Amino acid sequence: MTKHIDYYFTPVSPWAFLGHARFVQLLRDSGASVSVRPVDFGAIFPASGGLPLAKRAPQRQAYRLVELKRFADALQVPLNPQPKFFPVSADPAALLIVAAGESEGEDAALELAGRFGTAVWVEQRDIGDAATRRAIVAEAGLPDDLHARAAAPATAGRYATYTQQALDVGVFGAPSYVVDGEIFWGQDRLDFVARRLHAG
Repeated sequence: MTKHIDYYFTPVSPWAFLGHARFVQLLRDSGASVSVRPVDFGAIFPASGGLPLAKRAPQRQAYRLVELKRFADALQVPLNPQPKFFPVSADPAALLIVAAGESEGEDAALELAGRFGTAVWVEQRDIGDAATRRAIVAEAGLPDDLHARAAAPATAGRYATYTQQALDVGVFGAPSYVVDGEIFWGQDRLDFVARRLHAG
């Protein structure tokens, strides 16, 4: 049986960023295929009982910063828990990732997702800025016409479809890795994803 993972995330999630390199390595080691699916958590949170960061209780916000530092240190992944350009709208970057997956393949979408995460959480670049996004796309070796593809109504439609698919399978947080309908929420569940792939 072919091993496959549906990967639901937002490119501005620090947790998706913390898990990115390990997830890419898991795909290589397991031979699993992947569907890279950026989704709109502005739609998912209200449907699943979640709250955007700014609306969470102060103690939850404070503990999030503690956990980000803990995981970054433990994983030896550089990360600034309070980057200069965050929060920032995920939609423009997400649409570029959707377009990359459609026109260039899932590996290109995964590469671009990693670069956007690095831009926010390490390099402190503003991915809400069009010039910054254009530079990141170029750095990824992707064609400049990707920006036009990202702006096309069909790409927005696919983004909405991915979001609805996430809701349909019960996704409520990022990152979520789905194997045969089974959800693994959080980069700290990647070991369980590996076990599931091995067992499958």
